[in-house]
Amino acid sequence: MVKQAPHSDPLSPVFAALADPTRRAILEKLSGGEMPVTELAAPFNMSLPAISKHLKVLERAGLITRGREAQWRPCKLDAGPLKEASDWVEHYRRFWEASFDRLDDYLKELQKKEKKK
Repeated sequence: MVKQAPHSDPLSPVFAALADPTRRAILEKLSGGEMPVTELAAPFNMSLPAISKHLKVLERAGLITRGREAQWRPCKLDAGPLKEASDWVEHYRRFWEASFDRLDDYLKELQKKEKKK
């Protein structure tokens, strides 16, 4: 039986937020700097309330912060949770590289045996 991650797991909301292409595109736009919601929403064919829902998911995951300046609410990227997710993925990248290295060694060994025959 597989155990489910506890609700306090900080990576689950990050990966859930990153699962949506619209949210990834929003993060990409914010990587260039802070911007208001209306500017973030411009390239998407959806309503401001729909964009706001995406922003709430990103905010809950800790990937963005929203401020309040007069009548506009600027959004800003917070890359800290992305670093944590990257570190987690990095562990498995090293695992796969080691697995591929072992497979490569095995294939070379088979080729040597084949040449001897």
